[in-house]
Parts: sequence; structure tokens; C-alpha cells
Amino acid sequence: MAADPQLSPAEAALSYRGHSVSFGDRVITRDVSFDLVPGRILALVGESGSGKSVTALAALGLAGAAEQTGSVRLARTGSKGIDLVGIDADRLRSVRGAEIGVVFQEPMSAFNPMFRLGHQIAEAVRAHRPHAGSSTGGATPAAGDSVTDRVRAQLAKVGLDDPERVMRAYPHELSGGQLQRAMIALATINAPRVLIADEPTTALDVTVQTGILDLLRRQASEEGQAVLLITHDMGVVADIADEVAVMKDGRIVETGEVRRLFSAPREEYTKQLLAAVPRLGAGALTDRESAPSGQTPSVTVTVPLAAELRSASVVHRTSAGPFTAVDDIDLQIPAGSITGLVGESGSGKSTIATVLTGGQKLTTGRAFVDGQRVSTRPNRRQRRRRADIGVVFQDPRGSLNPRRTVGAQIAEPLRVHRSLDHAQIRSRVAGLLDDVQLPADFASRYPHELSGGQRQRVAIARALSLEPKLLIADEPTSALDVSVQRGVLRLLAELHDTHEFACLFISHDLAVIEQLASTVVVLRDGTIVEQGSASQVLTRPQQSYTRELIDSAPAPDPEIQAARRAARLAA
Repeated sequence: MAADPQLSPAEAALSYRGHSVSFGDRVITRDVSFDLVPGRILALVGESGSGKSVTALAALGLAGAAEQTGSVRLARTGSKGIDLVGIDADRLRSVRGAEIGVVFQEPMSAFNPMFRLGHQIAEAVRAHRPHAGSSTGGATPAAGDSVTDRVRAQLAKVGLDDPERVMRAYPHELSGGQLQRAMIALATINAPRVLIADEPTTALDVTVQTGILDLLRRQASEEGQAVLLITHDMGVVADIADEVAVMKDGRIVETGEVRRLFSAPREEYTKQLLAAVPRLGAGALTDRESAPSGQTPSVTVTVPLAAELRSASVVHRTSAGPFTAVDDIDLQIPAGSITGLVGESGSGKSTIATVLTGGQKLTTGRAFVDGQRVSTRPNRRQRRRRADIGVVFQDPRGSLNPRRTVGAQIAEPLRVHRSLDHAQIRSRVAGLLDDVQLPADFASRYPHELSGGQRQRVAIARALSLEPKLLIADEPTSALDVSVQRGVLRLLAELHDTHEFACLFISHDLAVIEQLASTVVVLRDGTIVEQGSASQVLTRPQQSYTRELIDSAPAPDPEIQAARRAARLAA
């Protein structure tokens, strides 16, 4: 292992030494050693399955029936500290949330959907201070309650503008960025010395991600916490990390100060990870014709259209009053083109996708796919029309049925929409697996037997099984490691060039959009603020909001990120 000198254990809040994790006979990690130092952020990076999350969660008793060897020593003032490996469950429970806080990747899953957020955050206080205050579970927090005041102050501290509303809210009532801030408030409410953040920005848009990263940086620099950041995003690492530890196949293969590691990586695997990072300005994966730039093109464009929205609006009726998700949008997706759709959470991206699939009714306006009007009515004609649309979702683990084989799931659209016999379906499934560069014998496997990238290839094969006119890809690579992401993006580009389907590609990663899309549409608050060719929008944007999105995209360069951070703080 190539490594810079380790910091002294005496300076560390949490020290891993020779730590290994196994499940029965299966060894997951081997001989892991690193230190987490107050006021500094260590990024633990590597591909899926490398052992990053298991390393952190096993030590906290959150990895099921994991067996551990080595030591994970938590420093305590005035004592030699405590070794977390081998301690009983009660003592470990007293450490979690009090001395070590955890920010999980998906806050919607981490919070209980049945309880208000104020109640859940207050519960973390009372778990370690059982005699503190009264409940915050009611609709209105009690005035003067010390726990309530503490929760309110913590929510404000993590940048939530209306703490009272957040305390009364249920998890589903907040956006992704708001919910992740609430998760950080939960993890830090007891002022732990160590904070573990496990992929905290994976599904967030770039401007929201910037705010979360700024918050984590402040937790280290201003609150003096030792932060372990688990991530596959090297742009995030360049933005906030002080040191980096690179994991491969359960071992740490290289460690070092962030600037040194990015400028002069020593291990071949580290070089491969950095080379796989998509960079804004690197251009497309393949040459494509770019659509002409402009603001809102006329709906009388003569090129064939795969999909179209005309004066489309979607207004949701909520308890707080009407909410406009999409506001009078004209959008065209030319046949055979890839249109990139970008914007922050709540800008209307997924609503547009749902409208085109017939899953969301328009309040006003019309939607067309392949020249036929889209309707939400569940009739035979609309079922046939939906066969012209393929969809690839963000999380293939959630979109694939764990109880059915890969072959059965790829075959399902063929059984529903095509009159084919068993032999023809088997042949078609084998051909689709070949298209997505998977062996034919994968048809007999189940989703849990595949890697994340392989599952996403299966999802793409299923989406293309009916040779759709339009493919909607909703954040299809955001949960994938950079090297796996590169393979999936190249696959999509090759399949597009071969089959010439139109694609609406939704992503918060502008570098990914640049690699695939010929046209880029920028959404904000349900309206189109800019659209045009990818080269024009991403290199010569006309609108300040587009420039803000571009400036917020993490670059895999610590020097660039440091300059951006300084400029942001000075503004």
C-alpha cells in the first residue's frame, strides 16, 4: 500500500487498526487502518463492493451478523478510550448518536415515515438524556421545552429556513435536500466527536449538493468534528476532503493528502478511478449533431418529433393550497436525439417524465409521443401507446423484482405486448442481453446475484425490449461508481447510435449530460429557463441560473474546488 505517514493515534478521535470484517467464511475487508482526526475530513473511496460502508457500519454494530477482528478505538478525554470491536450491544448503543453520528445515503429510508421529524430528532436527545424535556410529537412544539428548543436551534443551524414547519412535517413532506439537512441535524444533535457520512449527496442536484457539502465542511472546521466521508464521487472528494483512503477488494491500497493524491496518484487503481471521473468540458462520448440553440423553439419545427409537450401545466392540490409543478411548458424531443433535462429538486423534471408516460394528468396543455396524444385513461389504446416508451430508473435494485429471474423480467414486456412463442421470447431475451453486453446465461440469475452496474444493464435491456420510440432515463447512473458509470454511459451511447431511439435523459450531473445529450433543457420552478445545443448551454450559457448550476458542479480538482469555495464564502 502506498501511504502518507499516519497521524498520531493520540490526535485521533477514532482509530482503525488492522480491522477486518467477515460474514461466516466470506471475508469482506482485511487489515484496514486509518485515523479520523478532529477538524478534518477523511474520504473513503472505492467501487461498490470494495468494503467502504461495511468498514464504517460494522464497527457501530449496524452491519448485521458481521464478525470483526482488529480494533476500532474511540478516544475519550482522560482515558485510553474504548475499543468498539467486541463490546456488548448496550455499550455500543450508548456510543451511537452520542459520540458517533451517522448520516445515511437515503434519508427517506432512515427516517420513520409514521412520525414527525421533530419527534424523531428529539428522540435522539432523550435516548442519551432520558430525563430531558417533554415530547415534540404533537402538531405544535411546546414553548419553553428545552428539548424542543434544542431541536429547533439545530434545524436552523443546518440551514433549514423554517424549523417550526420542519419539526411538524413528516419525511415525505420535505425535498431531498431538506431531508438530508434534517438527517445531519439528527446525527449532530448530541454534538458527537465523530461524524460518518455514507454517500450523503448521491441523489442530490448540484446546487443542493453544494449546500450539503458546505454544511459537512463546517461540521469539521467550525464544530471540530472528525468526519469520515464515504463516497464514489471524486468531485465531492476534491471539494471537501483533507485526506483520502482508496479501497479496493476490501483493502486500503493508497492513502494521502487530497491534493497530492489527485495530482500524483501512486497506485494504478487510483489512477483508473480518477481517469473515469466525468469532467464538464470533456465533450460527448460520440459525435452527434447538435440541435440549434435558442430559447423556446416553435412547435412547428419540421423535424420528426418523438415526444412533445404543448403549453403543458401540472398543478397539484395540497393541504397548503395549489402547487404548480410544471408551468406552461413547450418541449420537443426530436426523433433519434438525446435531450438532457437538468434542474434542481422540485424543478419539474420527474413530473415531465411521468406526464410523457401517461402516469400524470396535465392540468392544461397536451402531450404527444410518436404523434399520438398521451392520456392517463387506462384503456387498450393507451396500453399499446405505452409500449412505445421505455423507462430506466435511478435505482435498479428497486425497479427489479428480487423474486424473479433476469430473463423473466426482460421477457415480461414481450409477453404483455407481443404475440411471441416461448422460443421466440427466449431468443429475444438472449439478444437483448447481448445488446447490453451481458452473457446469455444471466437470464437464469436473480437481481441480488448481480452488481449495481449489471442490474442497470438488465434494466436497460428490459426498457428496450419493445424497441420503444422514446427512452426515458431518470438519473440512471447517479448511484453507480465512476468506473461503472462510464461503462453504462458508453453502453447507452452505443445503443442509441445502433437503435436510433429518442431519449429524455434526466440527470443532476452536468458532465454526464454533456457526454450524451445533443440538446440541453434547463428547468427551474417548473419553467424552462434555457435550452439549446449542449455545447452552447454548457459552455456559453445565457442565463445566470444555468451558470450557477455549472459553477456548482464539483470538479475533480482540489485547487479548483478550493477557489470556488473561497469565492462562495466571500460572496
